[in-house]
Amino acid sequence: MQIRTSRLGRSLAAACLCAALAQPTLAVEVGGVRLDDTVQLASRELKLNGAGVRYKVIFKVYTIALYLPEKKTQLADILALPGPRRLEIVMLRDITSDELGQAFMQGLKRSSDQADRTRLLSQTMQFGAMFETVPGLKKGDILTVDWLPEEGTLCKLNGKQVGDMVPDLAFYNALLKIWIGAHPADTVLRAHLLGDVA
Repeated sequence: MQIRTSRLGRSLAAACLCAALAQPTLAVEVGGVRLDDTVQLASRELKLNGAGVRYKVIFKVYTIALYLPEKKTQLADILALPGPRRLEIVMLRDITSDELGQAFMQGLKRSSDQADRTRLLSQTMQFGAMFETVPGLKKGDILTVDWLPEEGTLCKLNGKQVGDMVPDLAFYNALLKIWIGAHPADTVLRAHLLGDVA
């Protein structure tokens, strides 16, 4: 009886372990949004570096998460990382395409110097054209902004590509600086994305 019980216990433990491994790991819930601990992109596993909520006055606008090949807390280290990267934005309220486009463009202007803005003008215009194809974002919509090495910046809305691929890693880095640069949209959000919050 003891042998049977022991075997049964081992079998149950193994079954529980297999079930746990089969389920996606959920790291955190931010702003009511459940975020995966890891995601797959370009045949690589990316880790959740940090996440937070963007507020406009007192209103929650979106939850944003940063996924990297390995966790980093310094901007320079993140910009130097090889491999793919992902920004995942989950809308917490409805916004128009004009509001979204203006937010991105104002963020780029605030976080980049004049030389960078001039050098990346064509990429910025190409990225801006994407917003003309999106009528607006609704609460619950998911916008991913991915960097794919040797390909470019790829945007997807609810899993469907929007706009054309935008080349140049420098442009993707400029996008990252909107949230984690020296002049971010929100300093508290920056700390959360950098994983610099206890």
